[in-house]
Amino acid sequence: MSIPTISPAEARRLIDQGAVLIDVRQPDEHARERIAGARCQPLYSLSEAKLERGTVIFHCRSGMRTAAHAPALAAAAEGPCYILEGGVDGWKKAGFATEINRKAPIDLMRQVQIAAGLLVLLGVLGGLFLTPALFGLAGFVGAGLTFAGLSGFCGMARLLALMPWNRALKPA
Repeated sequence: MSIPTISPAEARRLIDQGAVLIDVRQPDEHARERIAGARCQPLYSLSEAKLERGTVIFHCRSGMRTAAHAPALAAAAEGPCYILEGGVDGWKKAGFATEINRKAPIDLMRQVQIAAGLLVLLGVLGGLFLTPALFGLAGFVGAGLTFAGLSGFCGMARLLALMPWNRALKPA
């Protein structure tokens, strides 16, 4: 089932008329930056979600995630539903404000990318300048990322989620 995409201006009009704005991103992404009044309802929890009757507007960061999961979004809505064109990025591009919490950590997947990139870089540089055994670090991280992509389980993300700066995250 296809869900119509609406412009940020049309979404603003519908929100002013009582439409509910649902952010399908992860709680850590929502905590860092969000559209005022948006409710965090991550994609993984939509099947058990109780969405209000009435008009619902779904959004993510860029619109790609919502477009890719349109059938699941349509199934979760009990009334008319739309996808916000361009997500949070489109909202900002249209000149609308977002709420930014600079104290919230950057989202977990970006933390994984930073940590994995640094470990690979350290492994390669260490292998070149210290001991070839450190090339194994780069290989280990590469194998872990490949396993994460194939299985859907990312040990590094699980480890980073336990860090103190990530523990206090709760959907807003």
